This record gives sequence, structure tokens and C-alpha cells, in this order.
Amino acid sequence: MKLDLILRITAKLMLPFMLMFAFYVQFHADYGPGGGFQAGIIAAAMVILYGIIFGLPAAQKVVPARLAEFMVPLGVVIFAGVGAIAMLMGGEFLNYSVLLSDSVRGQLIGILLVEIGVLVTVSGTMIAIFYTFAGRGRG
Repeated sequence: MKLDLILRITAKLMLPFMLMFAFYVQFHADYGPGGGFQAGIIAAAMVILYGIIFGLPAAQKVVPARLAEFMVPLGVVIFAGVGAIAMLMGGEFLNYSVLLSDSVRGQLIGILLVEIGVLVTVSGTMIAIFYTFAGRGRG
């Protein structure tokens, strides 16, 4: 891929917009379709595109394999942690209205935190799967 100058330049131009779109999908989920799963796939697709165009070692410098593997349980801990905090505050598991004194804002914050946990898990899983398959056959 070192000789494919057009692909490399196009990818470098697209990558920041892919990340920005992932954040848009993540934070716009309250008002339209989207959320953590979709944003996680878009963020992982950015890393995967980078790995396809610039090579697996370059992608692993941006997002090391250990980080991708750590992201998978981290998102689950964030998701379950929000539910556990709600229970400790006297509510039911994942009842976000008890997170703040204003129940509407508590719902918004709780949903945002859970969706961030989903984003982290999904993107980490997709990147780890890509690294596993792309690294097959290498010593």
C-alpha cells in the first residue's frame, strides 16, 4: 500500500470526519437514531480503515492491542457501574432518575453514561477482532 498515494491521502482526510461523525451519533442519540452501538462501530471502522491503508503495525501504534482488549470489559464495567450506583442510591438497577436530584437530568446522564459504556465495549471488540484476523499468519 505504500504506492497508493491517492488512497493514503483520501484516508487521512476521511479519518477525522469519521471520528466526528461517531461522536455526533453518540451524543445525538437522544434526538434521533443512533447511540453507543452505532458510534462504536463507526469509531472502530475508523481504526480498521487506518489499519487497512497504513498497515497493521501503524494501527496498533494508534490503538494498541492491549488497549482494545482492555476496552471490552471496561465498557461493561461502566454499564454495570451506572446500574450499581443507581441501586446504591435507592433505586432499581439502571433506574437513572435517582442519579441526580432532578429526575429528568438523572435520566439523561444515566443514559449518556450507559451509551458511553456501549461505545467503549463495541469499538474495543471490533478492533480486537480486526487485529486478530489481520494478524493471522504473522510470526
